[in-house]
Amino acid sequence: QVQLVESGRALVQSGGSLTVSCTAAGFNLDLYAVGWFRQVPGKEREGVGCISNMIGSTDATTWYSESVEGRFAISRNDAENTVYLQMGSLKPEDSGTYYCAAGRLSATVMIPVTKGGGKYAMDYWGNGTLVTVSS
Repeated sequence: QVQLVESGRALVQSGGSLTVSCTAAGFNLDLYAVGWFRQVPGKEREGVGCISNMIGSTDATTWYSESVEGRFAISRNDAENTVYLQMGSLKPEDSGTYYCAAGRLSATVMIPVTKGGGKYAMDYWGNGTLVTVSS
């Protein structure tokens, strides 16, 4: 079965850290750019950050939204078919359901796609993991 599987829900105190994983099953994630998105009830899904594939390169390109820049980091381990979202200095406003999504996108295209909430361009979506940051 082709799917993206995210690690489970978490409750974290403000100022704490958390790493969420996104593992591909049934396909090779190394061919895909991966975006992370956050959604809270009543609001549009927003792009948090993304990482390019590493085809033809020794480094991946990353992008982060202004609200998480410097606090979040995205990395990938293609040998494990997994992408990680490391979240630090967490704030209550970081709470929400986090989704990973994979798309056959170039590094240039993945950034505006992620900024736009990943609409239409991503091939696979995870089921989401609920992150709650308590104050």
